[in-house]
This record gives sequence, C-alpha cells and structure tokens, in this order.
Amino acid sequence: MDTPKEGNLEAPTRHPIDWKNPDFYNEDLLNLELERVYDICHGCRRCVTLCNSFPTLFDLVDESKTMEVDGVAKSDYKKVVEQCYLCDLCYMTKCPYVPPHEWNVDFPHLMLRAKAVYYEKGDSKLRDRVLTSTDTVGKFAGIPIIAQTVNIVNKISIFRKLLELITGIHAKAWLPKFESNTLRKRLKGYESSLIPEKVGKTSGKIALFATCFMNKNEPGPGEDFFKVFEHNNILVKLTDKEVCCSIPKLELGNLKEVEKAKNINIPILSKLVDEGWDLTSLIPSCVLMFKQELPLMFPNEPDVIKVKNAFYDPFEYLMLRDKEDKFIKDFKNSLGKVSYQASCHQRVQNIGPKTKETLSKIPDTEVQIIERCSGHDGTYAVKKESHEFSVKIVRPVVNKIKQNEPNHYGSDCAMAGHHIGHVLNNGTNPEHPITLLRKAYGI
Repeated sequence: MDTPKEGNLEAPTRHPIDWKNPDFYNEDLLNLELERVYDICHGCRRCVTLCNSFPTLFDLVDESKTMEVDGVAKSDYKKVVEQCYLCDLCYMTKCPYVPPHEWNVDFPHLMLRAKAVYYEKGDSKLRDRVLTSTDTVGKFAGIPIIAQTVNIVNKISIFRKLLELITGIHAKAWLPKFESNTLRKRLKGYESSLIPEKVGKTSGKIALFATCFMNKNEPGPGEDFFKVFEHNNILVKLTDKEVCCSIPKLELGNLKEVEKAKNINIPILSKLVDEGWDLTSLIPSCVLMFKQELPLMFPNEPDVIKVKNAFYDPFEYLMLRDKEDKFIKDFKNSLGKVSYQASCHQRVQNIGPKTKETLSKIPDTEVQIIERCSGHDGTYAVKKESHEFSVKIVRPVVNKIKQNEPNHYGSDCAMAGHHIGHVLNNGTNPEHPITLLRKAYGI
C-alpha cells in the first residue's frame, strides 16, 4: 500500500451517497470496495472497541488461511455488515483515513451500500421489515385496547419466549410501551400567545418533529419539551404532520422507502422554514437524518438543504440562546448527581456536549457524561442474534452508572436510556434530559 500523502489532518468531509447510480448496486464492485476497506481496517484495528463489526472482521481475517483479507470468503463479508448499525462513530471519532485522506474510507456509508445491495437482492427478514415499519406498527398497536394488551403481554415471559421462537425478537430485550393517548392527542388544540424573540441564529419559534417514538411510545418528554421551551420564552408548535424520519429503513438498506418518507416530510418542514420556524426533534437519530443523511442522499434538492440548515438539537438551541444571555436560569430544584449517556447520533453532529452544558448550569448539580455507545440502535438490541452483543456494548455504560450512584440517569436517545435501565436492572428508570430540565425548573 502506498504511503499516504499530506491532507489527513484536515477536517473530515462527507461525499454524497451515489445511491441512484446502477453501479451502487453491483455486488462485484461492492465486494471490491469491501475488500479494499477491510484491508485498511485490518492493518489499523483502531476501531476494535467501538462495535462488533470490527471484532467480527478481525476474527475472520485471523482465522483465515492467509491471515489476510484475501483469505476471507466473499460470502462472509456480510457478517461484518450485519453487525454495523450506522452509529457513525468510527468515521467521526476514530478513523484516520476518512476523506479528504486519499484512502477515502467511509466505513458507515460502505456498510449502508452493502445493506442496500443485500436488501435489493431480497435478502432481508420479515421481522426486520416489520420492526422498521414504525408508523404502521405504532398505528396498529396504539389502538386503545390493543395497546393495553400488547403492553401487558410483552411482560409475560412465556409469551416473550414464544415471540422469540416465532419472530426472532429476543425474549429478554426491552420493548417499548405503546400509547393510545399520543403526543398529538395530548397537544390537540394547543396554542401559544408568546411573541417570538430572535436571538443570534435562533428565530425564537421552533417546530417539534415529534417522531414516531415520542408520539406513539413515549409522549411525556414531548410535553416536557413544550414546558421547558415556553419557559424560555420560545414559541413552540408540533409540525403539521410527520411520518417516520425513516432512519430505521436507512439502516435496513431500504433506500426507496427513505425517499418516500422524504417526499412527505420535507415539503411540510420546508414550508415551516419559509414561515420563519426553526426545527428540532427529541431523538438524535431523527435530527441526524435531516442534518446529514438526507442531504447526502439528495444533495441537489434545495428544500432538503433548507431543512438541514434549520434543524437543531434541542439543547444546542438552548445553548445558542444562552450565548446571548437568553437561557432562563431560575431553577428551583437541584438534580444532585446525574449520569448522562451521550448518544452516538448526537455526538457525531459535531455540536459539542450541549446536553451536559445545559444541565451543568443547574445549581448543585454534577453531570457525569458517558461517551460510550449504548448498543441499542432501535432494532439491534431486540434481535435474537444481536441482543447479547448489545448487552456487551452497553455494559461499560451501566458499570459507570453503578460506580457513580447518581440521583438521575438517562440519555438523549430515550430508547438507549431504556436499554441502559433494562440492563442496570435495579428498579430505577431512566429520565430524558428534557424531563430533568423541567424538574429543575419546577414547572
């Protein structure tokens, strides 16, 4: 391999995803690129601690006849792909060979390409297609009597074992509750009389993309968001409509469904931006979808770029206003010790630890940030074949929380928080940081 030229100390850059090029789906070309990148990873091994993709790759290499990538069967390349859940941490925090380096390694988006190729071949399980159809599942399971039944049955071990046998959903995995009283129902008819105040980059009025999870599974933090932002004199509303941001479909490799969701969401969000609204979501993965993945998939669509530029992490938004002394600090309650897991899809947004920064402004509150992956990924932690790996990945986070003995713990990703609490298994429950902020305000 040639010695790399200068340029690898520049900031990482992302190339658009050429997913509509027929060559993108050519499996022979894919395997050539997989072999090239796998060989670079094998020679480096810097990412071995991040997820199970890299130990899987290195084991395949070390157990091959040549002990090099050329000794690994092409049919085994997929084993590495199956362990990647596109957290993006290898690209953003570990790999020294990302663009503009001449070796041009973008491991997550290569894994995305492989997933898309395998999906187009029909190589996906019914379970995975169902699990990633969050709107459909939520709509059905959110019917009042069905929601109650599903929530009860999901706690019965005999049923869970049967579910594992039939569907491949691990019997010990945490599964979300379903709410018939959704966030949209709770906020129906809501109107605010606040007069927005533009501060710095922020317009002072922000629309919440509720997400399928916060709307149909856990609406509480959505209500807390409204209270906290209104307390900070920010005009808030729900977007007029939403479908799933489609990051579950992205991770499945179903890029055509990603485009269908984009075609529904982007016009709604673009119209809000034209009306002067900023945008946010309480799920970091959804924020990342609009800020990074969709712009890379549709780089030539002005409305996609417009939405990207108007999308903020909620705590990033509060701290932007704090720069102009417009973040309200009339806290009535301290939180004591808080253990906070910084979710991967928030960390890779390159905005800094804004949640920690926000919570640290609460008097007599000590925030311990844990910058380790939870291993949840929406579906990875619930699948029979990957649940134990997800538990192994989250164990260091759980051990940190045990050592810290906090008064509160949680994550910006509510699902990650529940996975942490499930493995912690000490009778306590995770709390979303926006919920903690509301508690500190006493509102």
